[in-house]
Amino acid sequence: MAYVDEIVALYDRDGNPCGSAPRSRVRRDNLHHAATAVVVLDPAGQVYVHRRTESKDVYPGLYDVCAGGVLLAGEDPYDGAVREVEEELGVSGVPVVPIFRGAYEDSHTSYEAFGYLVEGWAGLVRWQPEEVAWGGWMPLQEVVARLDDPGWPLVPDSHALVGPWLRDRAASPR
Repeated sequence: MAYVDEIVALYDRDGNPCGSAPRSRVRRDNLHHAATAVVVLDPAGQVYVHRRTESKDVYPGLYDVCAGGVLLAGEDPYDGAVREVEEELGVSGVPVVPIFRGAYEDSHTSYEAFGYLVEGWAGLVRWQPEEVAWGGWMPLQEVVARLDDPGWPLVPDSHALVGPWLRDRAASPR
């Protein structure tokens, strides 16, 4: 399969679209762009946790509590979330609900995050082999406890952006 350098949506620091650039340049120059993060819960409220492949361009081999990825040029965040959760985990045909928006920046990546939730997924999870090395369901309380464990190799952006939402969810009786 030939490598395709996706054209990624760039965002300004105020969270507005402001252009586009090839993914390779976004990564090389750490340009501020946009990405989605989709938390998937099963009917019991467990979180789907997966480990990223070693070939990922950012945070290879670390665990993540969401599916997601960069927004393509001209792509609506909702459409990007639907696309990413289907590509990465095979989750489709269900409501994808917005749960947060925020910005994240470190020495590896800088982006405007659009967070979403798929709740009550009872179907099969089918990994995209280029993206996911392992995955499984984890009770929400266990995920929250692991957020406090500095030895748990969770991607730092999900820890910063999704961690507070997971903590609030765990604290709210359902």
